[in-house]
Amino acid sequence: MISALSLLLFFQLAGEMLARYFSLPVPGPVIGMLLLFVALVLRGGPGDDLRHTSQTLLQHLSLLFIPAGVGIMVHLHRVADEWLALLLSLLISTLATLAVTALTMRCCQRPATPEDGA
Repeated sequence: MISALSLLLFFQLAGEMLARYFSLPVPGPVIGMLLLFVALVLRGGPGDDLRHTSQTLLQHLSLLFIPAGVGIMVHLHRVADEWLALLLSLLISTLATLAVTALTMRCCQRPATPEDGA
């Protein structure tokens, strides 16, 4: 498990270093995730240790939302003052995400052919 965590942290660090060195507008962890993806594709997939560690992290992913919840509670007065702007931004961003996801899915689907029975 230590080697798998080290591998994940290494790729996050590599992505962070690339993002800072080249002043990229993309967060370092995202770049690190892409690097990890490329490495796993070249390697033929994750090993058992990395697969098990990743599944364990995903099972406890909800713990990462605790700091965000605490932050909201600490700044609850700001949320109360700016509730309308927050509500509108949440609604607009949710609708935009749904629209982009639907368009992406539509573009990725192959067109129906007569052989498909449609």
